[in-house]
Amino acid sequence: MPGATLHQVCAFLNVGQTFVGTQNVPQNQGSAKDEAWKVNVRIQGCNLEQGYLCGSMEALNVQSTESSVVTFWEGEIVDNKNHTFFTGQWNATKDNDLKHWAKFASFAPIMAEVERDGGLSVDLANYDHMFMRWKEQFFVNVNPDCGLTIAGFYYVCFSRRDGTIQGFYYDPHSTPFQKLELKPALEGQQGHSLGIYQFR
Repeated sequence: MPGATLHQVCAFLNVGQTFVGTQNVPQNQGSAKDEAWKVNVRIQGCNLEQGYLCGSMEALNVQSTESSVVTFWEGEIVDNKNHTFFTGQWNATKDNDLKHWAKFASFAPIMAEVERDGGLSVDLANYDHMFMRWKEQFFVNVNPDCGLTIAGFYYVCFSRRDGTIQGFYYDPHSTPFQKLELKPALEGQQGHSLGIYQFR
């Protein structure tokens, strides 16, 4: 039922909803084990009609800094009205797009259509998953010279059914295929709170 699907989407993408999980940063072969950051995300704004959302992301236990790192990001929802599967910016080619979208199992059933016509024939409004791009805009609580980069962006797959999120970070100058895995957190659950930041 389309109505139920929309209700589920809005329930998980409400302003104030938090998600918790990890970002896995693969290391070079023969070096130390992969680095895994704890990550908290809070939705700060969402407009489904305009295919837009934004929020804050907090990365904990990042080796290059003593404190947590909070960034503000803005997102594009792939809806074939406001945004398509092809990024067209941030140094991403169509080949980059397809390689990253293909890493999501839920993308496999529509990959042929995306390769054929950009996915314009797919009924994304009633698809079980939403595809997005999240682009970090600025650091909130640390200096830009903290040793981390926000030059890239995340390819994101969001489950309408349970609110889980998978993402892959793309930046040609960073470690490829850093994997983001998040699940919705219950408000008030200890250890999973992310401070409210006001952005002007």
